[in-house]
Amino acid sequence: MPTLRRLVEPLYLRLMQATHADLARQVEYLRAENRVLRSKVEGTVKISPVERRTLIELGKRVGPALRDLISIVHYDTFRRWVRELRGPRRARRPGRPRKPEAVRALVIRIGAETGWGYTRIHGELAKLGITDISLTTVREILREAGLRPRSPASSGCWDRFLRAHAETLWACDYLSKPVVTLRGIRTCYILFFLHIRTRTVIACPATERAGSAWSGRQAQVFMAEAERRGFAAPGIVIHDNDTKLGGGFDGALRARGWRPKRIRVRAPRLNAYAERWVGSVKRECLDHFVCFGRKHLDHLVAEYLEHYHAERPHQGIGSRTPIPQGTGPPGPGGAVVCRERLRGVLRHYERAAA
Repeated sequence: MPTLRRLVEPLYLRLMQATHADLARQVEYLRAENRVLRSKVEGTVKISPVERRTLIELGKRVGPALRDLISIVHYDTFRRWVRELRGPRRARRPGRPRKPEAVRALVIRIGAETGWGYTRIHGELAKLGITDISLTTVREILREAGLRPRSPASSGCWDRFLRAHAETLWACDYLSKPVVTLRGIRTCYILFFLHIRTRTVIACPATERAGSAWSGRQAQVFMAEAERRGFAAPGIVIHDNDTKLGGGFDGALRARGWRPKRIRVRAPRLNAYAERWVGSVKRECLDHFVCFGRKHLDHLVAEYLEHYHAERPHQGIGSRTPIPQGTGPPGPGGAVVCRERLRGVLRHYERAAA
């Protein structure tokens, strides 16, 4: 290799003094001579690190024209030398960066332990102070983990109408549940009232003999309780055409200035909020138990109402609880703990106190 350098360097000096045409002819000659010299060298031409760096510095000055000029190595090899000199390059993944592993693990944990839908988990995260995550990201995290919760349902124009009048609007219906008694299995009924705007629920004690007169007495208790809690009165109570909510019930409401409003026959969606609450309390609580008597049923419903009002976030009111807890959502710091009711049937998550 030193012999090759002694042959080439004087020619480089001569090139610096030649005209452009002379340079082209001389470069062509040098390339041919270089090929002849390389053919006489046995084996691969070995280049030291210093020589490689010199070739890189000179070749970078030539630019893309080096592709037609270089002959000692292939042009792609020269480009690899340049990349290696710059150091390894980190490949950047396309798209947005992944959420922190702690947040991903929490989403998967909640989804695996509860089987909740995307919007319910998203609301639980907001309650925990994790607000920089979208519903789409929650869905993708759960899908990557192989979890397939139910999709959120969309709301229609009737729902928007109810929201517009939600301040004084209550939805009313009956919840039924078979209970085991000394006289056999009996069906018990619970009359409940749901405030549309706040999602607050006022439930009456269970009974086996629900009728118009009994419903009228419970309506009086409900109105007194609603006014005691500070709700706007008089209000409007929508209900279906159940015979248990007959003239005695409507009459009790009108006597206090409240307005009963019956929905059309066979139109349960017009009372969707009440129907949804019945589905929630059964799915999340009552379907997990065999009830032994009315007191047992009342206890289960009371425990669920405590969870529903103070611990369970609701997407319809901005992922908040009907009864606010504290001054607002906590910060992202602190360990996340799972709180349970009814031996783990009802669960919610919160930040542990420092």
